[in-house]
Formats: sequence, structure tokens, C-alpha cells
Amino acid sequence: MSANHKSGSFPCCAAPHCGSCAAGGLGRRDFVAGLGAAAVLAFSPRAAAQSRDPVHQSPVRKTLQVQPALLYSTPERRPATSWREWGGIQTEQQAGDEHSRIQSELAEMRKDAEFPLEILPLASVKTVDEAAAIARGRHDVTLVYAAGGGVTALEALTSPSRQNLIFLRHRSGPAYLWYEIAHPRYLRKTVDDPYPGLSPDDIVVDSHAEVLWRLRGLYGLKNAAGKRIVALGGASGWGAGGKDAPAKAREIWNFDIQEVSYAELGKRLVQARSDDALVRRCRAEAGRYLALKGTTLETSREFVDRCFLLTEVFRGLLDEFHTDAFTINQCMGTIMRVSETTACLPLSLLNDEGYMAFCESDFVVIPSGVLLHYVSGKPVFLNDPTYPHDGITTCAHCTAPRKLDGAEVHDARILTHFESDYGAAPKVEFRKDQTLTSIVPDFSGRRWVGAAGKVVGSPFLPICRSQVDIALQGDTRKLVAEMRGFHWMTCYGDYTRESAYAASKLGVAWLGV
Repeated sequence: MSANHKSGSFPCCAAPHCGSCAAGGLGRRDFVAGLGAAAVLAFSPRAAAQSRDPVHQSPVRKTLQVQPALLYSTPERRPATSWREWGGIQTEQQAGDEHSRIQSELAEMRKDAEFPLEILPLASVKTVDEAAAIARGRHDVTLVYAAGGGVTALEALTSPSRQNLIFLRHRSGPAYLWYEIAHPRYLRKTVDDPYPGLSPDDIVVDSHAEVLWRLRGLYGLKNAAGKRIVALGGASGWGAGGKDAPAKAREIWNFDIQEVSYAELGKRLVQARSDDALVRRCRAEAGRYLALKGTTLETSREFVDRCFLLTEVFRGLLDEFHTDAFTINQCMGTIMRVSETTACLPLSLLNDEGYMAFCESDFVVIPSGVLLHYVSGKPVFLNDPTYPHDGITTCAHCTAPRKLDGAEVHDARILTHFESDYGAAPKVEFRKDQTLTSIVPDFSGRRWVGAAGKVVGSPFLPICRSQVDIALQGDTRKLVAEMRGFHWMTCYGDYTRESAYAASKLGVAWLGV
């Protein structure tokens, strides 16, 4: 364990070394480097409501800060020559009207955002110096309304030290100059080969809904990159292909992986078991959980009681490392002997409370799970896929969250972990016809396959307990041909475009099927 971390409970950001609370103002490079000003945190009300005494580390949500800027010019009439560029913003009066229009649209977009989003006051920019001053601000994203102005000013405004989006008008208001020349003059610099910098995906015409989903992706990226995660039993990766996965997660995502040994866990469990008040409280919590509507107990109650005590120990680790992300290695053997139960139910409980908790310490897939958690705002499900066929695949594991939609507790049978027939694991009933996103990462960490689908059933096969049959929306044969790695990451909702957009900022290629 790091010498910087002491026992006790602290609010997030209490320690300046906390990687999960690295500051805002993150650019394309700095998202990963973790540089900038202090982040704004929005704590999950679900987690807060379920926090225990002492108060535990809350799930971390770093607000995305957006600086909007209207770029325009006011040319003067000159005789017998071309004195103005294309576009409907040519005067200060027209710019003032456009300023008001943009403010109204931004207010509406902010109301539609279901993730922590701060939109700074709209700036008006006409000169290169004004553009450069805006670009030096301590925000995450510059949103440029490119009504007019020269290419030098636009380039100064869209600094590579920030994420940047360009908004153009065609029919939503006065036509913009850069609606004509954004591609040939800005993206390609008047030649045919694109220059490094913004991509066509960073340019939006007319639709603030299109802006919003990109901001959702960037919010996910800001929170995922540089993530601190506790790895009980050490960091790992599935199979021979995954041997370098922890190093790849550090390299690509700048993950701060803090390893904790099973010997340390054993000491903590001994201490927890000797705390009679804690043991009684965990038994009471287990009883309330089992009394939830739609819950049936089909394993020993003692296993469930021990799961709640183990969950409390896991929470203590999150407190001490000032983070909300956790994974466990050797979860099909060592943990059972140490805890006298399984980690399946504790991981499910933590995911329901707004944390990220993953089995198998598989850093091939964990980065996709952290990103998908933030992009969707929902718990995610690390699972074993099966062989896709006839438009269907089955995904299963023993650690599914019950609040798959982030709110409603789904029905669940509490059974043993399948392979060991020991402990406690939930068989969660997935909502039929629910849209899903699945991410299939490769071993290199540089290529993800994205697949959307719908729930067509929650079978009860002799496999991992939580099971979902998915009707794939894409080409099943293409998916079979392109599958890499092993584990998948799945959540409710279709977040393929946000995930693809965010991953691309770190050089992770996305293949939709």
C-alpha cells in the first residue's frame, strides 16, 4: 500500500496526490496527463443515501467545463472590390442578436444534460489576441461558434491544449462563413491531406443535440483518463494476450493502479469480524437487502451476511485510496478462502451504489468499463461473451448490478457462485427489449468493437448466474470475425457513438458492427 494513504475516511480531494481528483481544464494531451485546476465534484445521491457511518468516499464525478465563443468579424464596405466574406453576421447588431440566440440555445442544452456540465459565459471574439486569451482559460472544451473571422483567429481559439468543438449554422440561424470553408481551409489547410488536430467528428452543423452527445463523451473521457483504481490481489489481464494489459492501461489511459495484497485484506477482515457493532450492522443491511421486492434467497444466509461485511472492507479501501474504482484478482479461489464467501455480491452492491467494481482484475476490459460507466451514467456489467450466432449472443457473469438502469432495483435470485457452488451471487433479471451497448476491447488496448443490441431473455443455463440473451443490431458474422480479447463490457442504453468519440481522443480505434 502507498505510504501516502492512512487509515480513515476522507472526502474526495482531501489529498492533493489523489489521481482520481486530478483537476479540470484538461486538453487532448492533458486529459491523460491529469494536469490542470481542481475538479468540481458532483456526488451521487444514491451513494450518499447508502453511505455508512463513518461516511464513505462518494462516487467521483468531475464536472465538464465548456467555454463557448462566438467568432465573427465586422468588415467595412470598400468600393469596387470584395469587402466581405460569406455569412449573415457582418455587423455588431447582427453579432449581438446572434449572441442572444446562442445563449438561449446553450441554456436549453444545459437543461438536457444529465451529466455534470458547466457552461461558462459566452465570449465574443474578433481578434487573434482575444482568441488566444480564451484558449488559455482553465476549461476543458472550447465550443466555437464560427460565424466569421480569419483562419488564424480560429486556429488560436482551438488550441491543442484543450478539447475543441466547432458549431456551424446552415438553417438554424444566419449562415456562417465557416459552413463553407471549415473542411478545406481549417481541417485540410488548403491541401488534400488532413492536418493533425480536429477531426470531422469535432464539427457540428445546426444541432445542439449533436453537440451534447459529444460533450457527454468528453465528460466520460475526463473522468476515465487518469483514474485511480484499487486492485486487490494485484493487476492482471485475461489470457496470454492480456499479460501487458495493466501496463497498457497505464500507458493509454494513465490509470493509477494501486495494488493491495490478500494478506492485507486478511488483516482487515479479522479486524472487521472483531467489531461486534459492525457485524450486527452488516447483518441488518443483509436482511434489508434480502427483503427487497423481487429478491429470493437460494444460498446460505451466512454467505450473504459475510458478503456485506466484505463489502464494508472494500469500501474502507476505497476510502483510504480516495477513489471509487475497485477490482479483484483471484476471485474464483483466493478470496473465498480469505473471506469465507465470494466477492460476487459485494461487487454487485458497489456497482449499484454508483461505484465501479470489477471482477478478475482484467485490465484488457476495465478501461472500457470505466469510460462506459461515465458516458452512460449507469452501472456496467463485465461479462463473459459466448459465440454469436443467428443474430443472438449470450453474456454472463456472477457480478451483475441490480440497478442496471441506474435507478430501479431489478429482480434477482441470490444463488451460489456457479463454478464453486459456494458463496452468494445474484442472478439478475434483465429488462426485456432494453437496448444495450457492448464494448469488445482487443488485447493491445488500441482497437475496440462496439455492438448495440436488445435484451431478448434472461435464461438460466448452467453458466455464470447473471445471464442475458442479446439480439444484436449489427452484422453477427462481422462481429464473429472481428472479436478480439475476451471479456465484454455492457450497459443499458445505446452509447456507441459517445464511446467511439471519446476513445478516439486517445488513439483507440472503434469498429462498429
